[in-house]
Amino acid sequence: MKNSPLFWFAIVFGVFLTVNSTFFVVDQRERAIVKQMGELLPVEYFPGLHAKIPFFQDVEKFDGRILTMDNQVENFLTVEKKNVEVDFFVKWRIANLTTYYQATGGSSASAMDRLAGIVNTSLRGEFGSRTIQQAISGERDAIMRTLSKSISSKVKNLGIEVVDVRVKSINLPKEVSGSVYERMRAERTRVASDLRARGAEEAEKIRAEADRSAQTTIADSYRDAEKIRGLGDAKASETYAKAYGQDAEFYSFYRSLNIYRDAFSSKKDVLVLEPKGQFFRHFNGTGK
Repeated sequence: MKNSPLFWFAIVFGVFLTVNSTFFVVDQRERAIVKQMGELLPVEYFPGLHAKIPFFQDVEKFDGRILTMDNQVENFLTVEKKNVEVDFFVKWRIANLTTYYQATGGSSASAMDRLAGIVNTSLRGEFGSRTIQQAISGERDAIMRTLSKSISSKVKNLGIEVVDVRVKSINLPKEVSGSVYERMRAERTRVASDLRARGAEEAEKIRAEADRSAQTTIADSYRDAEKIRGLGDAKASETYAKAYGQDAEFYSFYRSLNIYRDAFSSKKDVLVLEPKGQFFRHFNGTGK
C-alpha cells in the first residue's frame, strides 16, 4: 500500500496543501490582513512572503494603490440661496488596514459611500458660505485647500487617507445661467460705458489745454513780433532822421517825388492847381 502511486500522490498533495495554506505572497500593489476563525488579527501584512497557521487562519487582500471616487454631479446652495452644479472627484487610499476593515468590512464600495457623504457635507458647507461669483471665479483653490484639511480629519476613523480632492467643474443650472449671464453682460456694459465717458472727459480736458496753450503761444509770439517790429521801425526812423537831417533840401525833394508819384498814379486823376504854387515848386527849377 505504501509503495502504491496513489499513496505518494496523496502525500505530495497533502504537503502541497499544507505549504499553500501556510505561506502567502502579498503583491506590491496589495495590502493584506489575516483572520483566525473569523476574528481579525491586529497585524497588517505589507508586500513580501509571509506565513500563517494553515487551515485556521485566512488571508484577505486589498488594493493598496491610490483609488478614485468619481462622484456624480451634485447640487449645492450658495450663500445667496442659488443652486450650483458641482462635479468633483477624490483620490484616496487605505492608510490603516485594520481600521479600514473594521469600519467598512473591507468593502471599497462601502468606503466610497461613506467618503462621498463626508465630501458632500464639507462641500455643502464651503459653497454655503460663498457667493456664486466667489465660488466660480476666484476662490476655487481656497475651497480645495480647506476641503482637503476638513476631509482628512474626518476620514481617519475609516482608516483611509485622502490624497487629493478636485472640483472638475462648477456650473449654474440652465434655468438661472441665462439671467446671470445677462446681469454680467449688463455690468460689463456699464463699466465699459463709464470708462468711455471718463476717456471722453479726459480727451476734452487735453484738447482744451492744448487749445489754450496754442492761443497763449500765438499771443506771446504776436506780442514779441510787434515789439521787434516797433524796435525796427524806431531804428529805421532814427536812421532816416539822421540821413535826411544831413541835407534838408534833398529830403524835401525826395518827399515831393513820392507825392508826385502817388498823385499822378492814375490817368483819370484831375488836379486843378496854380503852376507857380507850392506843389510844383520843384518843376520851375528853383525848388522854392
